[in-house]
Amino acid sequence: MQILLINPPNSGRSIPEEEYGIDSIKMIFRGEPLSLEVLAGNLEGHAVQITDLKADPEALDTYLATSGKPDIVGITGVTCEANAVLSLAKGLKKRYKNESQVPVIVVGGHHASCDPEYFNRSYIDYVVRGIAKQSFRELVDSLEKLRSSDSGAVKIPGVAAVTGSGPLQYIPRKYSSLDLVDQKPPRYDLVEKHRDKYVMSGVGGKIGFVSTAFGCTHNCFFCSIPTLTGGKYISHSIDAAIRDMKCLEGIDLIRFVDANTFGDTVLAHAFAKELVASGLNKKVVADVRADTVVKNPELFQIWKEAGLMSVVIGFEEIADNRLKKMNKKSSNVMNVAALKILKEIGIKVIGDFIISPDYDNNDFENLTRFIDSHTIDLPVPSILTPIPGTPLYRQVKDKIKIHNLDYYTFSNAVTPTKLDTKVFYTQYSDLMKMLHKHITN
Repeated sequence: MQILLINPPNSGRSIPEEEYGIDSIKMIFRGEPLSLEVLAGNLEGHAVQITDLKADPEALDTYLATSGKPDIVGITGVTCEANAVLSLAKGLKKRYKNESQVPVIVVGGHHASCDPEYFNRSYIDYVVRGIAKQSFRELVDSLEKLRSSDSGAVKIPGVAAVTGSGPLQYIPRKYSSLDLVDQKPPRYDLVEKHRDKYVMSGVGGKIGFVSTAFGCTHNCFFCSIPTLTGGKYISHSIDAAIRDMKCLEGIDLIRFVDANTFGDTVLAHAFAKELVASGLNKKVVADVRADTVVKNPELFQIWKEAGLMSVVIGFEEIADNRLKKMNKKSSNVMNVAALKILKEIGIKVIGDFIISPDYDNNDFENLTRFIDSHTIDLPVPSILTPIPGTPLYRQVKDKIKIHNLDYYTFSNAVTPTKLDTKVFYTQYSDLMKMLHKHITN
């Protein structure tokens, strides 16, 4: 079967830019569509292509003009891309509406996992929740059988058919390492022509993505990650992770895209030792928790030897009362201790901070002083955003003033701000200028 996997275009909109002319709130990162490369890796026996509309906005038009009609189209997307996903799906259905066989449209990804009903539309056929390397393959196999027999129904855990007659109906999923299909590597080759466009400015330029684990068990109240695995933490095998790193030939910088790379510290120790023994000699960027650093400094010492150059830490806040409300299970003392350990080891820190819409001038000033006075190599501030499906969304949904998901980019306040709106965005813009300053230095 002809299978087309689509990474939607850059879709987010900016209130500060549109309303106040503040244009300094721009991110500098563009990564490859690893989730689609992973899906493609488990689709042997089919003709699979990926169109990455972030790297090439004309890629879909080129595909449709040169490759014929796809049998199945899979579209992924985060929350700020949800409307773009709808537009792509609707456009493809309209294009082929008069033909005997219309492409089957399947939607998955972060937003589909958090808020699947958003995609319960007549021009979408199936909505897949959670990590989907195995379930998407099962869906493809089922659709191929249905095509030949013209009877039956799809019954796959985590996959719902859009019937047009009420809410989506799912068979519950029980996630496990089997969902990772470790023996099948990602199809990095399908986006090779865009490789020079996948960059992480301020860290090392051209970059490749590798997954070592999925999910998280910490349940921070703003986070959508647990929905992808039913709250479980599932690790790839060490062999699979090293294999994938080797697949990225010519790429010296690897970004582990896991929400919590060293969530299993025993496995992380073994992984580092095997990576050293492999002689692979690649630089690594990984997401870690501050408490993992403080409790396991020796782990980061060996990972420094294995190539760990930078870590991304979600400090989120500098006030303990705010951290407690987030269910972060950390503290400012813990964050500062982690910074000290990492500085001594020689690992750079990319620090994520969350700006609440209820910040006042003192809150902005305190955070600015904290960033200036600590060893944070790349501060990345974002605005607290209630992603549908998260505990935060359920808590504040009655306060939400902006419902257009295009603005759910983590750089817009979709609930009321305590400060005058322009003042709030000007303060936030000043923090973003610190990010740009670190990138250009």
